[in-house]
Amino acid sequence: MAGGHGEGFEPADGDGPPTDPQARAGELRTAYEGLLQIRRLLGDGTHAPAPWELRAVPRAVALVLEAAGFPPSALDARGRRSRTGYRVAGGPDGNGTGGSDSVGPGPAPVTVTWPGPAGSGAAEEEQERLTACAAELERHGWECLLYRGPRGRRFLEVEPPR
Repeated sequence: MAGGHGEGFEPADGDGPPTDPQARAGELRTAYEGLLQIRRLLGDGTHAPAPWELRAVPRAVALVLEAAGFPPSALDARGRRSRTGYRVAGGPDGNGTGGSDSVGPGPAPVTVTWPGPAGSGAAEEEQERLTACAAELERHGWECLLYRGPRGRRFLEVEPPR
């Protein structure tokens, strides 16, 4: 994970084209093992995110979710939602579903939603799936809060521990 955004492996954030999990398996495993190794080397014995994760929160969150086997959502060539899965968006109110009232130093929280194509049933499964995403992220030291946003859709707000 030495390169900046756009270099090397990029975890799926749910806003790109459909990914082939088998084609990405080796790179994903290497990136995730790198995350764990960096945490071991730089960490204080806790499961807190490493400094690079705090500088790239959306990327780190997407890496944890993809490595855990959650499917990323995807867009087709016309920009329409073509696959149901997680979507990670950076910053407060980064995807128009909500946001944090927190101010001050430190990385802004990111949001995780569970979108899908029209008629896919994504809305019916989002609470269960986002709860599972939150459990995985919390296991990796992130703090997660599940909210109900506009039109009753749920979303996670994810931020580093305080």
